[in-house]
Amino acid sequence: MGVIQKPPPRRIAREIAIGNVKIGGNHPIAIQSMCTTKTHDVDGTVTQILALKEAGCDIVRVAVPDDKAVAALPDIIRQINMPLIADIHFNARLAIRSIENGVDKIRINPGNMAVDKIDEVLQVASEADIPVRIGINAGSLERDLVNKYGHPTAEAMVESTLRWLALFEEKGFEKIVLSLKSSSVQASIEAQQLVAQKTNYPLHIGVTDAGTLLSGIVKTSIGLSTLLREGIGDTMRVSINEDPVTQVKVAKAILKTLNLRGGEPEVISCSSCGRAEADIRKIALEVEERAEALNEPLKIAVMGCTVSAAGEAREADYGIGCGRGKGAIFKKGVVIKTVPEHALVSELFDIIDNDIKDINDSRKSDAERERDTVAL
Repeated sequence: MGVIQKPPPRRIAREIAIGNVKIGGNHPIAIQSMCTTKTHDVDGTVTQILALKEAGCDIVRVAVPDDKAVAALPDIIRQINMPLIADIHFNARLAIRSIENGVDKIRINPGNMAVDKIDEVLQVASEADIPVRIGINAGSLERDLVNKYGHPTAEAMVESTLRWLALFEEKGFEKIVLSLKSSSVQASIEAQQLVAQKTNYPLHIGVTDAGTLLSGIVKTSIGLSTLLREGIGDTMRVSINEDPVTQVKVAKAILKTLNLRGGEPEVISCSSCGRAEADIRKIALEVEERAEALNEPLKIAVMGCTVSAAGEAREADYGIGCGRGKGAIFKKGVVIKTVPEHALVSELFDIIDNDIKDINDSRKSDAERERDTVAL
């Protein structure tokens, strides 16, 4: 089912574990998101984290601005069964308490902390054997670098990163993830490209403060896709001003489009035109929603007329070609059924579900035969 194309060559970074998720090496690119809840609201935060996990998030980050947030971390960790990162600004004491309370990683901007406090944080992180992310944002660069370069350039972000990286290494701490982000797509791309050439640490990629839904998706897709096509990136976040679940869905779509995330269906749909006799957008959204529950690398096409269906649906595993009040269901380019429009989606997924069941039964039988053969 589905043709899986070869992904782009990968920059091989050193391997690091974040809880039960490994990054770097040849491990899959991990999707990260950040909660919008107040961390001290344990129930609300856990509910959002579980929704993110269900959507496909691999690693989640929470803000830790105060003691109430730190105190909530153990209760959250007990209920989520996925890696949790504490996002720290300025306060080394909160970073240390977060580590002591069981987080799997902390994110700091070292420029916001005194060097002696960074030493304390690294000592506790080393004892707990957890990684630290050096998060360098264009908006919070050290003043001397802004003065040197005139504004927060990619080169300035890289110089800041290498400065702090040298300090971490001098202290003997190398369980590090790097992140260099800007609201400028070009600066984000260039900074990650430059630091990828100069280090072998895992990279967390993204475009910070990318904006609202439409502009944010455009900026993020351009920035992330450019880097991912060059094999750069070990974890990623879509930082758009939307529900975090939407962030995760966009990240998954980017990875699927670049053939960097397999095992999931892809829905293609025509843009519709004056030939269409049905509400293609509505049908496509319904198909996409149903497809999210599948765990097979299928390509499903939703087409508005016989012109588009004859071409695109032929290349898909399954497809719908709509007409006036009815439509055809395709399988490997062959029409297998014509049904009323209102029944198109349900009939399509009855066929898909039955085929998947047959495939799973066959896999189970093959596995049982193999076990029997080994036993003999």
